[in-house]
Amino acid sequence: MLVVMKHNASAEAIEAVVDAIQDMGYGARPIPGGQRTAVGLIGNDGRVDTARLEGMEGVLECIAVTQPYKQVSREWREEDTLIRLDNGTVIGGSEVVLMAGPCAVESEDQIMTSARLLRAAGATVLRGGAFKPRTSPYSFQGLGEEGLRLLAQAREATGLAIVTEAVDPAGVDLVAEYADIIQIGARNMQNYPLLRRAGQSGKPVLLKRGMSATINEFLLAAEYLLAEGNDEVILCERGVRSFDTHTRNLLDLTAIPVVKGLSHLPIVADPSHGTGLRSKVVPMGRAAVAAGADGLIVEVHPDPTRALSDGAQSLYPAQFEEMVGQIDVIARAIGRQLVTPLDAVPA
Repeated sequence: MLVVMKHNASAEAIEAVVDAIQDMGYGARPIPGGQRTAVGLIGNDGRVDTARLEGMEGVLECIAVTQPYKQVSREWREEDTLIRLDNGTVIGGSEVVLMAGPCAVESEDQIMTSARLLRAAGATVLRGGAFKPRTSPYSFQGLGEEGLRLLAQAREATGLAIVTEAVDPAGVDLVAEYADIIQIGARNMQNYPLLRRAGQSGKPVLLKRGMSATINEFLLAAEYLLAEGNDEVILCERGVRSFDTHTRNLLDLTAIPVVKGLSHLPIVADPSHGTGLRSKVVPMGRAAVAAGADGLIVEVHPDPTRALSDGAQSLYPAQFEEMVGQIDVIARAIGRQLVTPLDAVPA
């Protein structure tokens, strides 16, 4: 439920409403808006008696939130959430953000080469897995903390922000020490202890949609993060499992406008995992931007034929550059623009 305050409500009146909600046994969260402040009531499983709140000074009205997810919903917050990274990148605004890099960090030379090439092509966020949850226990599992150190080294050299995955609650603090964004992978979308710990990390979180998750389940998973006090959540459509074998997954582009209608959180698309085929990544990246994605997260490797993980879906750097040029045209056609390259940001 939302307690909407009058536009001229004083700070004391807002605080009194917060105290009253807490006195009723619920959590309270003020939500400043452009015109007025609302106070979200958290933790109610059923109907709340609003008579006490509606009669308080400064209260305009009480509105029930009808969705099963509360803080994620546009009913809770109408304005889009903007997530600002230390290197100046803003996710969720008018700019389309480019996140790119190899599936896994393999060596210093590989990740440093990738970072320099991607910065030159216009990316502002470097992706790369230090911990790799793989279907087979015999597949490359990542370099662990050494991989995190190499990512931090690449950030120091290039200014790119880092997004990398945490695979269990115990590892969240370690990843948060190095990363700018903590990724929760598709296999862990409903790992609730991991979600709670990531929500407490103080870092932005990129949450990937589970392989068989409905949109409601996806948004409820995000609710776990916000329930822990973390507003900086980026949703990621990365394809769902289907019956067809021509692609790795079915990239659900409809999910992008659907989520944007239901939630204030930004959403990016992952055409690499969404298709699993290098030749399909660029066209589906173009389509995702046209559908309204706030960014792309794409796998790019200096030499995909030698990649230790997901080489078949990794772009060559030249292909990534070509895609950037194409989506720039698409972004401008729908009233947006690509993220400002780091080279163009004043020091």
